[in-house]
Amino acid sequence: MSDSDNKKPTLARKPLGVKRTVDAGQVQQSFSHGRKNTVVVEVKRRRMIGKPGEAPPAPAPAPEPTPEPVAKAPAPAPTPAPAPRRQSEADATLTRKELQEKLLREAEESRLNQLEEARRREDRERSSAVDEEKRRAEENRKAEESQQQAEAAAEANPQVEVRAEPDISGDDSKPAEPAGDKFPPARKFTPVESKRPEPKRAERPAKDRNERRQSGKLTVTRALEGGDGGARARSLAALKRAREKEKRSHMGPRVAQPKQTREVVVPEAITVQELSKRMGEKGADLVKTLFKMDMMVTVNQTIDADTAELLVEEFGHIVKRVSEADVEIDTNKDVDPEETLKPRAPVVTIMGHVDHGKTSLLDALRGTDVVAGEAGGITQHIGAYKVTTKDGAEITFLDTPGHEAFTEMRARGANVTDIVILVVAADDGLMPQTIEAINHTKAAGVPMIVAINKIDKDGANPQKIRERLLEHEVIVEAMSGDVQDVEVSALKKLNLDKLLDAIALQAELLELKANPDRAAEGTVVEAKLDKGRGPVATILVNRGTLKVGDVFVVGTESGKVRALIDDKGKQVKTAGPASPVEVLGLSGVPSAGETLSVVENEARAREVASYRQEQATSRRTAIAPANLDTMFSALADKAKVIEYPVVVKADVQGSVEAIVNALNKISTDDIKVRVLHSGVGAITESDVTLASASNAPIIGFNVRPNPKARQLVAREKTRLKYFDVIYDLTDDIRKEMAGELGPEFIETVVGRAEVKEVFPAGKKDKAAGLLVSDGVIKKGLHARLTRDDVIVSKTVIASLRRFKDDVAEVRAGMECGVVLEDTNDIKAGDMLEVFEVEERERTL
Repeated sequence: MSDSDNKKPTLARKPLGVKRTVDAGQVQQSFSHGRKNTVVVEVKRRRMIGKPGEAPPAPAPAPEPTPEPVAKAPAPAPTPAPAPRRQSEADATLTRKELQEKLLREAEESRLNQLEEARRREDRERSSAVDEEKRRAEENRKAEESQQQAEAAAEANPQVEVRAEPDISGDDSKPAEPAGDKFPPARKFTPVESKRPEPKRAERPAKDRNERRQSGKLTVTRALEGGDGGARARSLAALKRAREKEKRSHMGPRVAQPKQTREVVVPEAITVQELSKRMGEKGADLVKTLFKMDMMVTVNQTIDADTAELLVEEFGHIVKRVSEADVEIDTNKDVDPEETLKPRAPVVTIMGHVDHGKTSLLDALRGTDVVAGEAGGITQHIGAYKVTTKDGAEITFLDTPGHEAFTEMRARGANVTDIVILVVAADDGLMPQTIEAINHTKAAGVPMIVAINKIDKDGANPQKIRERLLEHEVIVEAMSGDVQDVEVSALKKLNLDKLLDAIALQAELLELKANPDRAAEGTVVEAKLDKGRGPVATILVNRGTLKVGDVFVVGTESGKVRALIDDKGKQVKTAGPASPVEVLGLSGVPSAGETLSVVENEARAREVASYRQEQATSRRTAIAPANLDTMFSALADKAKVIEYPVVVKADVQGSVEAIVNALNKISTDDIKVRVLHSGVGAITESDVTLASASNAPIIGFNVRPNPKARQLVAREKTRLKYFDVIYDLTDDIRKEMAGELGPEFIETVVGRAEVKEVFPAGKKDKAAGLLVSDGVIKKGLHARLTRDDVIVSKTVIASLRRFKDDVAEVRAGMECGVVLEDTNDIKAGDMLEVFEVEERERTL
């Protein structure tokens, strides 16, 4: 086999492996007191870079080479000789799979050879390290002996300084032996250990004992040395604590501080934690004392005023009892001084019957289109708006619904207003809601201005309206009264200036004033749950100035003013008296008509809100039956009445109240609406779950379900009813309730007869001989058999005969024979009452 054959590419290649560029070795480090450390070092080979074909430069001679045959690494495994030409030709004919297997087998063999080589090298290095360690230990022992001799000589003759000569026969005379012949540079990592003793260490104990002066100053050196000569390092904090303890021992026993006595305000109910804060005591101490009083409570539980008073006296404090009524905010007693009052804009409420033009009149005054935003042209909410007249005067208008279901909303509008404008259509006259608005106005004691609208229509008769108002004790100025009346047309915008002049005149007579420089108070005109903004309340400020950032309480809810939005949709920083604004930042949706009061801090707001919540809960529980008898009778009455459950969700609080009242009004003795839940905002998953569990429909008034609720509705098959006009809502629910009751059956008595004789008819049946006393007896009609005015059975006339002939009917004064279905209990003297049953669709 020639050399040319070996240079040819064959499949029999050299064993696979990784070329080593870094050699590893171990170096033994020696320290004082016989301490040692073994360090693994790496020596990188120099990379030779040159031009192609150029011979590499000769390596620099290593300084003082000390080759040792023991430390030499073994030569690498010999490369297997190339296979003969005949074998290469045979390999060329192998398949691809066989070639891969062969290559993998060769690679595995090479890897095993490398591992075996590395194991042998490690064994040699380990034995070399053991020998090196023995040599180092012998050198350290010699150095320690020489040091001990030097110390003994110094103690025997302190005047003569004796130096122990270091043993330089080891490391200084010759370089450190490397781990192997491949790692000559490893000697520069071996530290040269000096065996020269430190004279200061030998002299320091005598110097510390004789010359060190005790000082009270704390230094870092002293803190680190500690009290045991540096054997254990103490922290600065530990040393300071020790010095403080020593100082206290010199000052004598500590004098106990006198206990502070506090005046503790105890309400009707308070938690143990809150009481402990007011007393300045630990909550655990109060709990222990309560345990001794056989009261197993925790710090979060509520205790009554008597128990709290005992605890306060037990700990030596002074009790100050307050009632829960002191927590409530009493706005009636808070009267502003006369000198602080300033003129304010009048609040005008527009009231009247539905579709008489209230919102259209306000439209004309505002110059905007509000009706277009209301479903069916009917106002569903209370709208609050501010209008500036030509002479610069400001007027706040409230628009109330006219439908009968919104009675409470109209009453609420009359209670917060200064002037009422009663809108009456000239072509329609006084209607039920018009009369109701008059009654609300009289009950509130508010002056009234009559606006006779739609005077541009054919058939308008304003004089008839004035005469009809006399029936309800409303006397206008044209009829020698004191009530102003203005004939207007909202559509044609006629006489609007006269209406504004009448409002300005009435406001001037009232002399409306308020104090703007105080904490604000207002009334909730409307409230709703907005999807993006949360609970939102429309507030009419009565007095004071409401500012962004004010903490307030309204009903059972509290909050902090996050933003104020006026009637034009713009954000404002403040809102003065008689200003309608939307308030953001409530903790929940309050009820319309409740009072908003600004308080000093959030703790006070939460206290008042929680008190009102407790009061509302107690009022609800007080309605429950007082004893078992009344409870069982109420349950018995309830069992007789069919319940129609519903879940009501609307966009604003006023609409919720109106819908619930309207549903309660359409309830009858046979069927009653049961409102499972009513709330403000979109239909949620909890609403769907509640409705599906009770098989109740969900009534959505101007709201829709959220995406998750829609998925749950599709899965649970819950009924959803959407409405935007309250007329349609009440009509639909009325029909549903009537369908729950089923059709109504009307009985009409057509004839009566007396049983004269009973005789058998066939094997089982009996026939009765009758004398018809009243009306007519017909075949196939329903009949009742009574005995001594007690119903024996209800049956049907199966056969009717006169003599031997079958007849269809027998009239009064004639005799006949009948066979009754499903009854043989017939006796002479019984009465037979025949009646027809008519099925009618039930209405409520």
